[in-house]
Amino acid sequence: MATIHRAPRPNKSSPEKAEAKRFHFPSAFTVLFGVTVAVWLLAFIVPTGAYETDPATGRPVPGSYAETENPLSFGDRLMELFMAPVNGLYGVMNPDGKIGPYESGELYGAAGVFLFVLAIGVFITMAMRTGAIDNGVARVAQRMSTKGSLLIVVLMVLFSVGGTTEGMAEETLGFYGLLIPLMLALGYDRMVAAATILVGAGIGVLASTVNPFATGVASGAADISIGDGIGYRLLMYVVLVPVGVWWVVRYARKVKAEPRKSLVGAVEGDDELRVQGLADVPRLTGRDKSVLAIVGLTFAFMIYAIVPWAQVIDGPDAMSYGWQLDWYFPELAALFLAMALVIGLVGGLGEHRLTDTVVKGAGDFIGVGLIIVLARGVTVIMNNSEITGTVLHAMENAVDGTSSALFGGLMFLINVPLAFLVPSTSGHAALAMPILAPLADFAGVQRSIVVTAFQSASGVVNLITPTSAVVMGGLALAKVRYDQYLRFVLPLVGILLVLGTAFVAVGAAIS
Repeated sequence: MATIHRAPRPNKSSPEKAEAKRFHFPSAFTVLFGVTVAVWLLAFIVPTGAYETDPATGRPVPGSYAETENPLSFGDRLMELFMAPVNGLYGVMNPDGKIGPYESGELYGAAGVFLFVLAIGVFITMAMRTGAIDNGVARVAQRMSTKGSLLIVVLMVLFSVGGTTEGMAEETLGFYGLLIPLMLALGYDRMVAAATILVGAGIGVLASTVNPFATGVASGAADISIGDGIGYRLLMYVVLVPVGVWWVVRYARKVKAEPRKSLVGAVEGDDELRVQGLADVPRLTGRDKSVLAIVGLTFAFMIYAIVPWAQVIDGPDAMSYGWQLDWYFPELAALFLAMALVIGLVGGLGEHRLTDTVVKGAGDFIGVGLIIVLARGVTVIMNNSEITGTVLHAMENAVDGTSSALFGGLMFLINVPLAFLVPSTSGHAALAMPILAPLADFAGVQRSIVVTAFQSASGVVNLITPTSAVVMGGLALAKVRYDQYLRFVLPLVGILLVLGTAFVAVGAAIS
């Protein structure tokens, strides 16, 4: 009789089964879909109401809230849910406040921000494709390889500049292969390499000055210029980056002096990597230097183009200077698309690689753009269901009578749990700002303070959130466990929470 061979039963505790059962936090798309449905359902329960608006600014007038009757039928409400993503992209608001794709009036959808994000994606991808940025960082690291602490400082400042200007995040993943061997060769551990990148870029994003994915999206949703409040955000950057640098350098010196105090310890293959870290790096070519110069000049020109110089110098009601550009998302999108092509040509990519990079850059960032569109669709449902005013009224009552400083602190703290709920910085901004920004009008502070509160709270959370591909991917590349990283970074996060709250509170008090 033939023997029947049965397949062995899987072990209940096998890694494969454990992995299958492991909980994974839903993506930003799933979260926003859930929020969309939840808001749509709440619109059946929440009373409808509206504020009177200031004819000059279009902003709600404090104290003018009144309940209204919503004429939407159940069929109308179903259509609102069905059309939310479309309205989030190119919905138009008519003079009566109704938003839809066939209305006549002012664009309410995020089409401008969506194209701007794609343009930034093309620009960043083109610059990375030339290899100039990788080579530039590698050259700086190699030239300063005998000055360990100074090297950490310089690299963290470079990463923070990338964070504060263009929201450098996923782009940092390519630098782990360079920095890990170098830090090991200098007598440090893998945590130092990971922290140099994660904390450097992360605090730059926390203190964003012109970061298009945080400051830009939030400012657009708050109906202000991306340049509003740039001076105060620059002050935050100047103060908070040294705090992060001090924390990393302090740990690095301790590990170098006493390796047994390392939170990571030795990892197999470290000896070989130490030798690799001392290898020579090719010199920067003239083409590399030209690309780096164009990237720097592009961001410098963007800052010049968006800052409301007359309003900063002479007061918020001042007329713009003749040389003041007052650019917004359409002009900025055109700028980054044009300069991406210039970088591709100067970088010698050729026609085929240049066009492929344009498509790839737009494709890599379309996810961010779609998150912004979905988040804007939620606010369209709230607007057309006439519950936005009701929510604002409830929050107005909550902050009524509070001092400006307390209001600023509350805005920071409110955004901390929102950042955990919506880990996408752009999605968080597009979702929260239409509701939170008008509260600044009620409290008598500038809307830019609410933008600063959002981005700093989001930046703190994104240093540790386990749903971030930047954090978890970076730690995986560095072979640093998440619990080890938390032991290192949580005290710093506590310091940044206190400083961030204080900065926003003081900013609100003096605005």
